[in-house]
Amino acid sequence: MKKFIITLFLGFSAMLQAQNTLSGLVTNAANKPLPGVTVSISELNKGTTTDENGKYSFSNLPNRNLKVNFSLIGYGTQNLTVNGRTKDTALNSILEETIFEMDEVIVSTAFNKIQSQNVMKVEHETIKNLQRKGTATLIEGLATIPGVSQVSTGTSIGKPVIRGLSGNRVLVYSQGVRIENQQFGDEHGLGLNDAGIESVEVIKGPASLLYGSDALGGVLYFNPEKFANANTFKANFSQKYFSNTAGSNTSLGLKTSTDSWKFMTRGSYNTHSDYQITDGDRVTNTRYNETDFKTGIGYNNSKFSTVLRYNYNKLDLGIPEDGVAEQSNSKKTMFPKQGIFNHLLSLNSVIYLRNSKLDLDLGYIANDRSEFEDSDQAALRMKLKTFNYNVKYHFPAMGKIETIAGVQGMHQTNKNSGEEYLIPDATTNDFGVFGTVNYEWNSNVLQAGLRFDNRSIVTDAQGISGEAGSFEAIDESFRSFNASAGYKTNLTDDFTLRLNVASGFRAPNLAELTSNGVHEGTNRYEVGNSNLKTEQNLQTDLNLEYKNSHFEFFVNGFYNHVNNFIYTSPTGAIIDDNLVFNYIQDNAQLYGGEIGLHLHPHPLDWLHFETSFQTVTAKKQSGNSGSNYLPLIPANNWDNTIRTEFKIKNWLEQGYATVNISNTFNQKNVSEFETISDSYTLVNLGFGGTMKIGKTIFDVTINGNNLLDKRYIAHLSRLKNDGIPNIGRNVVLGVNFDF
Repeated sequence: MKKFIITLFLGFSAMLQAQNTLSGLVTNAANKPLPGVTVSISELNKGTTTDENGKYSFSNLPNRNLKVNFSLIGYGTQNLTVNGRTKDTALNSILEETIFEMDEVIVSTAFNKIQSQNVMKVEHETIKNLQRKGTATLIEGLATIPGVSQVSTGTSIGKPVIRGLSGNRVLVYSQGVRIENQQFGDEHGLGLNDAGIESVEVIKGPASLLYGSDALGGVLYFNPEKFANANTFKANFSQKYFSNTAGSNTSLGLKTSTDSWKFMTRGSYNTHSDYQITDGDRVTNTRYNETDFKTGIGYNNSKFSTVLRYNYNKLDLGIPEDGVAEQSNSKKTMFPKQGIFNHLLSLNSVIYLRNSKLDLDLGYIANDRSEFEDSDQAALRMKLKTFNYNVKYHFPAMGKIETIAGVQGMHQTNKNSGEEYLIPDATTNDFGVFGTVNYEWNSNVLQAGLRFDNRSIVTDAQGISGEAGSFEAIDESFRSFNASAGYKTNLTDDFTLRLNVASGFRAPNLAELTSNGVHEGTNRYEVGNSNLKTEQNLQTDLNLEYKNSHFEFFVNGFYNHVNNFIYTSPTGAIIDDNLVFNYIQDNAQLYGGEIGLHLHPHPLDWLHFETSFQTVTAKKQSGNSGSNYLPLIPANNWDNTIRTEFKIKNWLEQGYATVNISNTFNQKNVSEFETISDSYTLVNLGFGGTMKIGKTIFDVTINGNNLLDKRYIAHLSRLKNDGIPNIGRNVVLGVNFDF
């Protein structure tokens, strides 16, 4: 497979073509040139900035229509389409001042529209903004986005939850390919580091039309760091210190580009001691260490664009078992612990044809997960190897109608080499075919699509039948048809409505089909069910947005009905002092949404007030055993932030200060295996900006999280059953240098 990728990459590189150029002038509404405007063509991985006269230029462009994005802090984003069939093309842009965030191009949806043109409401957040909140990990930052939460184990392990659905029901994409790392287990995290990631897009709802199985609950789509602008060299160094865990996060990146070639590399190291709770005690063995390396090389000419990326991630995670026991500032993990190695290789290419184009995404992921109980000999070791592909053909446009058809697939093998087995050796194959159409007229957009998928799972028999750790061989296929339809319109110039109806599906995972033993962290003996059916859902989403120069308001509502929802239920039997649970199915319903506003009063241009509220309720339809509520449903949350922006003479630019008050309500709607969680309020402060000392320019951030040192236990904490609180006060200091 590696030889194939290298041959394909070099073969494309040899196809040199004649150059086409694009240039222009960017001005403000008063017709004054704007320097420093970022001009980008995302599908070519090309970018530049306007000079002191507001001018920019690109060369070596394909002979087809291209979307060009213009953005500058303090101005509204503009997304223009240019016809690239002439050798020298001029495209000018006029940007208008605005106080709200830029209108970003959404990559995770099929047609790559900017958010204001997109049928689906997709949450877009830059990693820079998430890091300004002082969170220690990527998943902590994601959990600050309305509608997103996390199932956590201390500060080191977090699994995303989107509107109450988690695990295999949320699909994660990085470098354009789906991440596969044994998502069925909640005792390990994403295996992704935020260094080298530009932004994240969150699809809250079924996205099976574009992504197939496991996108039943939603998608997290991570966009990698952009390459350097043409004919430039950039270096970046960042350092963070975390007071609570005596933690450190160090990252160094280098990147350079010519008109056609691009290269980048970044290395990061993250290390933390056990976290402290409010009385000063540390939660034993919540320490962890992470090494991350990313690199990429890209090439484009007038006929194609291609990018080859590689990501290596190594995690050394302590597993907390004894709660508050041995007190230490050491960062060396104790037993029991986990060692996880992730290798992600991706090739993303676009081939330009006469009036159409072909997108080709290939990915290879090797996930090696080991657990060490009391020695360096792994008691559990699973090797998951996944090859996936995604091919999309963009048909020639017919007026205002755009059409895409594609095929996706995956070949995956799981092999065990430790003494213990959680799941059997298995081979999984996916194949899907889909088509989607986008029709845009005036301020209206209509989008619809159909898809068919087939997943086959074949497992090997293991152990002695009937004994713990044994598995019966299975050979199953799961098929599903799915559809989606969406409509977006501007009710007025400032008021937007979006309505989407989509179905999704998820095939049962290996743990649900084959489990036969004690599940880690739950103290339950779980028995799989090879007769489980595919989960199938239908969700309706409504989004209303109002935005003018000084006020922004949104309402998101959803209703999600899931047929054959898979969960565990007690049998009453006991094996080895553990209650026995079977995997069963029932229909379920989830409903709720998010509401928020952003106020920027005139003439107080330096003041922002943002508030949001999120809620989700999730029930089993029959409720025939104990509580009829589903487990691991996040509590309601009300989040409020006051942000000021300022400048201090000549030494602090783009300065900001924030006060955040996050109110989490009690969670009384719990399953029969959960306990009610109390409410709590956290106070967080932030300060930062771009500092200039002599000729040295750097960004600085200072955050105080849980500043009042509140003692609390989050409902989705896996340490809740042991009465272990979440992290106490944490002061985070960060600096970032760009050279």
